[in-house]
Amino acid sequence: MSVGSPGAFVAQLSWPEVERRIKAGAVAVLPVGAACKVHGPHLPMNTDLLQAEWLAGALLQRTEVLVWPTIDYGYYPAFRDYPGSVSLSHETFQRLVQDILGEIQRAGARAVVILNTGISTIRPLQTVVDDMPEAMRIRLANVYAGRRYRSVVKIIEEQPRGGHADEIETSIMLAIGREHVALDRAEAWTPSAMDASVAFSRSDPDNPRFSPAGIWGDPTLASEDKGRRLLAAMVDDLLDAVEVLQQGREE
Repeated sequence: MSVGSPGAFVAQLSWPEVERRIKAGAVAVLPVGAACKVHGPHLPMNTDLLQAEWLAGALLQRTEVLVWPTIDYGYYPAFRDYPGSVSLSHETFQRLVQDILGEIQRAGARAVVILNTGISTIRPLQTVVDDMPEAMRIRLANVYAGRRYRSVVKIIEEQPRGGHADEIETSIMLAIGREHVALDRAEAWTPSAMDASVAFSRSDPDNPRFSPAGIWGDPTLASEDKGRRLLAAMVDDLLDAVEVLQQGREE
């Protein structure tokens, strides 16, 4: 938390300050980003976590939000074939998020943005949102599906196809910090058939989602400039989600 920023990380505050900000109407933000998920040989396992926390930090610089600690384990079944990758069950992940949202509500918060950096997490998170009491207003902000973000992708993307540890995600990580990216280890993997309904495989060439390195796309095309543009679009999409809640309106 920077001095003078309108928002704050809950973990850095005392409880009276948390209470004061909630009573003043601060929107709660709950980031979701994996700390243990394969991202090829060139990106760290905590790529999603780094993105979630960077975006949360950028958001609190711009608007009055209270950012709760990131949920760094989740539902990521597609990547379990790669050592180090961890996935909770669908049910366990949903219950975890439900319990945390319930505690945020008990603290007095009435509006929450779920900042989600995953894809397989979208469906269970949407189920949680749909099942929460109406007294808590929630926006599920899937950062890889935002309107502004998708518009920028259409402009800058050069790879023929992709979706994981690819040109786009590697560009984002370069913009967050070049120290997180080993570009000399990046390699292209752009098969035309990558069946999203099955898990990635590192060892079975007959698997429709075979990927020896845990990549789908061409990270060699990544650049820091592309990443900056993508991150800016993601932040703008998140600001829209916060504004919806601050104004108490529906999209």
